Amino acid sequence: MSLDTKRITELEQENAHLMEEVERYRSAAEDALQQLDWCIGYLAGCQKGRVAKILSANRSHIRREYLRREAQQLPQKSA
Repeated sequence: MSLDTKRITELEQENAHLMEEVERYRSAAEDALQQLDWCIGYLAGCQKGRVAKILSANRSHIRREYLRREAQQLPQKSA
């Protein structure tokens, strides 16, 4: 195996490891956002709409800017 081929293999392995790490962090971030969604819904149901709206805006920013996902609609308070 030539030196170049060995280095390419090492770089491919390092890239695969880094991609696994990226996916692990993305999954953790999405789990945290799901928990935040629950909190937003709870606060909206407790008549804390202003706080819920601010948290929703923060959640949307995180989804767009860090996770590169489309913004979701704000949770609606059920009647």
